[in-house]
Amino acid sequence: MDSIVDTLNTAYQEYVAAAAGALEAKELAGAQNTPATDAALENFKQRWELFRVACDRAEEFIESVKQRIGSECLVDEATGSVTGKTGQSAAPGLPPISAVRLEQMSKAVRWLVIELQQGSGTAGSSSLTHPSAPFDARFSEDPAQ
Repeated sequence: MDSIVDTLNTAYQEYVAAAAGALEAKELAGAQNTPATDAALENFKQRWELFRVACDRAEEFIESVKQRIGSECLVDEATGSVTGKTGQSAAPGLPPISAVRLEQMSKAVRWLVIELQQGSGTAGSSSLTHPSAPFDARFSEDPAQ
């Protein structure tokens, strides 16, 4: 994470310096286009692109961390692992589920989303019998049912 922050900071500093350089070149040239102003503007464009790339990478990193934390929290909540960490008991009447079971349900939801995105009007019924579905979407293997 430190390297991402350092890269972002360096790209920003170079971008600001290039902006200042472009303004100075334009001022020295008396607002005329010269090879020096063109070079300064080109440098500014390059630094802007590098800064955008650094921002995109930082954003991707943040999104991946958010997803990982969210997944870990969901698994902890679903499996009852939170009870050992916080001292709180799970919600009454809702037994914890296994991480494997949670992953199976997650895959079922993903299949439904994919089918809905593809415009399938029969997403509800076809997902239960989808040949490549990773498990029975009705969760018949659940001993609690």
